[in-house]
Order: sequence, then C-alpha cells, then structure tokens
Amino acid sequence: MSNYKEYYIILGVKEMTFKTADLWDEFNEELQACKLAFHSYGKNKRFSGPIATVKVFEDNVLVKEALQSVPKGSVLVVDGGGSRNCALLGDRLGEIAQNRELAGVIINGCARDTADLAELEIGVLAIGSIPVKSKKEGKGERDIVLHFGEVEWVPGHYVYADEDGVVLSPRPLV
Repeated sequence: MSNYKEYYIILGVKEMTFKTADLWDEFNEELQACKLAFHSYGKNKRFSGPIATVKVFEDNVLVKEALQSVPKGSVLVVDGGGSRNCALLGDRLGEIAQNRELAGVIINGCARDTADLAELEIGVLAIGSIPVKSKKEGKGERDIVLHFGEVEWVPGHYVYADEDGVVLSPRPLV
C-alpha cells in the first residue's frame, strides 16, 4: 500500500497536467489504449491512479463495498458487462468516492444522477446514463483482471484518463 501513497505524494499537482496523447507518444510500446467510448460525468475530466477492479452485472453492492475500501487515489474500474438496463453509480456512491479521495471511477455500464456527479471532485467515466437503480444482491467479483474495451484492466496497474480517452500502463508514468 505504501507504493500508492508514495505515488500520490510524488505526483502532487502533476496529476492533472498529463495528456493521454503525450503519454501515448512517449510510452506507446508499453501502453494499452481502451477502445470503448465513454461519457465523462465527474467534475474532473483528467484523472489517473492505480487500478482496483469489480465485476458485476446490474448489481452495485460490490461497487459500494469497493468504494469504501480501496486505497485513496485509486481508480475503481467496474465491468458491468456493458449493460444499459440500470446504473451502477449515482450521487451517493459518487460522494463516497469523493470523500475517500479516489481519483475516479470507470464503468463499463451506466451512471445516474449525472448532474450531481458533475459537481463532485472525481473523475467518472461510463458508457451512458439511465435513471434506473441497480439490484442489491451482492453478486460479482473483486480484484480480478477485467477484459473490456480491447484491454486488460489489471489491479495495481495504472490508468490515465482525459478528454481524448483512456490508456493503461503496468507502472506509473508521471
């Protein structure tokens, strides 16, 4: 865990100054570029951090648990199977992410309460929005390698997101 803390102490204000296009130009041999188109819903359009993962389907109980426990500065990546039937993140879970000082949340699924999410000091990327809430059954998996957007989302690797897209790296780059 100390690596996460050291990374963000060293990173400081530089967290918001990177550009994914520049990272790609300099480090493309070791990066993956996510091919999934996301909408940005959080106030922070640029964010980065170590990856934590959750895989669920139309159920956000494990999303909430992860938001309450992953290290500060992390990016929670949620594979919701691309479902557009319900939202996996809304204002309440967004507030948990902001209060715990996560860098952001990336969802292969939908968000809701998007006007409220836009006021939160976090990054939020999702494939769409819908007002429908999810089930609450607690089904899914945490801390596993995810596969969507033609990339591998490996827990502990790093993700960089901005207005141009999302790139993944096995190590911190800035």
